Amino acid sequence: MNATALTWRLKLSLVVVGLLAGHSVALSQQNPYRLKETSQRALCLSCHADFEATLKKRFVHAAVASGDCSSCHSPHVSSHEKLLSESPAQLCASCHGDLVPASAKSTHQVVADGACAKCHDPHASDNAALLVAKGNDLCISCHQDLGDAVARAKFRHRPVQDGCTTCHTPHASEASVALLKTAVPALCVQCHEPDSPAFVTRHRNYPVAQASCISCHDPHGSSQPALLLDNVHAPLRDQTCTQCHEPPGSATPFATKNVGFELCRACHAELVTDTFAKPRLHWPVADRQGCANCHSPHASRQPKLLKSDTASLCAACHEDTARKIAGVTSKHAPVRDGMCTACHSPHASTGVYLMDPPSNVVACAACHDYEQHSQHPIGEKVVDPRNPNLRVDCLSCHAGHGTDNKYMLLAPTNIELCTPCHKQYTR
Repeated sequence: MNATALTWRLKLSLVVVGLLAGHSVALSQQNPYRLKETSQRALCLSCHADFEATLKKRFVHAAVASGDCSSCHSPHVSSHEKLLSESPAQLCASCHGDLVPASAKSTHQVVADGACAKCHDPHASDNAALLVAKGNDLCISCHQDLGDAVARAKFRHRPVQDGCTTCHTPHASEASVALLKTAVPALCVQCHEPDSPAFVTRHRNYPVAQASCISCHDPHGSSQPALLLDNVHAPLRDQTCTQCHEPPGSATPFATKNVGFELCRACHAELVTDTFAKPRLHWPVADRQGCANCHSPHASRQPKLLKSDTASLCAACHEDTARKIAGVTSKHAPVRDGMCTACHSPHASTGVYLMDPPSNVVACAACHDYEQHSQHPIGEKVVDPRNPNLRVDCLSCHAGHGTDNKYMLLAPTNIELCTPCHKQYTR
């Protein structure tokens, strides 16, 4: 064999080897785990036969439809449940990472927690978007209180019946709080015509198109006409807006005729006078906002027109106290139930800490008869051995809000609690 023939034979051999190698790489890419059964789907179903029914559902996740189970699951071992190759949040974000805009003003809590499977089935569903339940049923499964309120409401907002996503985005909103697609009032005027004669008349000619509709109306449903919030301030109910505001045709129609508590004094003179007659005043009462710091001037879901439930309202200013309360295991019952006003006056008081009774002993005795569980002397005549300026009272041993100790005691054992005063029993 001459040199030329040998050269060509070598070249042909290299080509064949290259083709075989390429074929081997291609096969390896198609079957990276070198499975005996090259179809992952068929191999997985050989054990997970009950999964066949899932695959027959109307909507199937693209990753499942492709038959590539290992795109989400590790076939051997994993640090995550269900042999997931990553945490559920990371796994979903690898394909759906653009659901929460960087500039989002509000994000659905389940999305922030990465709990996608609370709403979506990761494999297949009979509902669009792989949802685990239909429409409002899914939302109400978490927002049960809201669902119950809507069910009880005599009047229901039609968009709510059409579906929560009429107004809310399910993942995050760049436009507004509460996952609203558009901020109020722009969202509301998409359906309601503020320039229509009926609308103008209903709102007593005030230019409410730029006002916050939800300061008066419940966007979900209400037992009040016109979807007004359940508790309505009398001037709004009676449509006597000029009792508090400048006339609708003035340059400043929404301006109030007075500021702070002076505006409220016109109707609530006795309450305002009584409040300022007491020696200790709750500071929000006295600033320029006055009563409006805690009360809604138009309508509210809460009794007494409070802006929110008592616990949340107080925590808005007393964040440090709320944080401490949340961290203790033994809580005072009124504190646990969010009833701050069971002990504290919200406006003013004669006693310290905005407590109206003349002493802690009297305040506590409204609910507790201390003589039933202790004969320990307390009261104005009993000087605290640790400080002659103090008297022994309930708070000498108990914390008013709570502690990590049984009965809200200030120390975990009787020895630690009693010996600071009764030193003769120190061990």
